[in-house]
Amino acid sequence: MATPIGKADSLRALHVPGDPLILVNAWDVASARVVASNPVTNAIATASWSVAAAMGHADGEQTPLDDVLRLARRIVAVTDLPVSVDFEKGYADDLDVLEDNVRRLCQTGVVGLNIEDSIGPDDGPCRSTGEAARRIERVRKAATAEGVQIVINARTDILAGGGRVSEAIERGNAYLRSGADCIFVLGGIGPNLPTLINQITGPVSVLAGAGSPSVNELAGLGVARISIGPGAMGVAYAALASLAAHVNGTGQWPSTLAFRPGA
Repeated sequence: MATPIGKADSLRALHVPGDPLILVNAWDVASARVVASNPVTNAIATASWSVAAAMGHADGEQTPLDDVLRLARRIVAVTDLPVSVDFEKGYADDLDVLEDNVRRLCQTGVVGLNIEDSIGPDDGPCRSTGEAARRIERVRKAATAEGVQIVINARTDILAGGGRVSEAIERGNAYLRSGADCIFVLGGIGPNLPTLINQITGPVSVLAGAGSPSVNELAGLGVARISIGPGAMGVAYAALASLAAHVNGTGQWPSTLAFRPGA
């Protein structure tokens, strides 16, 4: 079994511009097992919206941190793949508390995390570039103290909040200098994506959904990481809704009823 250090190195190496890491995000142990069972899956990542919904909470750090950490530990226990957690805003404004929270996350065996620069809603104001960069520095410091060079996917929400492409580029490069491994530009898919990729001096991550360019198209632009966030849960529960309508409408039992997540 690979060590956390080895898993972190493996996860980092998967961020290749033009040959992107593709993440079908999980929200519980069963969904993580299903995704991990695909032989082409290289890593497992959670999506905070989906995790929150599965536990009956709204997104936006409404899921108790202890529950997030407990789930992380359980997912790590059922797969040998590297696991990355959507850690939202680190569950703290205070830098010392942020550092402690990241250390606790590392202790679960997780080797990657997302950290956001917005203050509240995704489309709301962001922390200053300097403040957000200092938070990434503290994330890196905490992980180093735990002996794991955790893979930091630093998310900037500046475009989602109506900011300029130049601001996203400035933030991305500042976050890379502060210890981030990859820059996740929320709202980055669009006509400005080539500019973002060309001017951010490190791997770029995007969130794909219905209507997004294909994997091949995004790879051709140089994207290094593609996730589908809560879209994976949407697919699963759309199938459940369809099943409920199907069996109540026809009384027939589809063959997919025999499917079980691996134990």
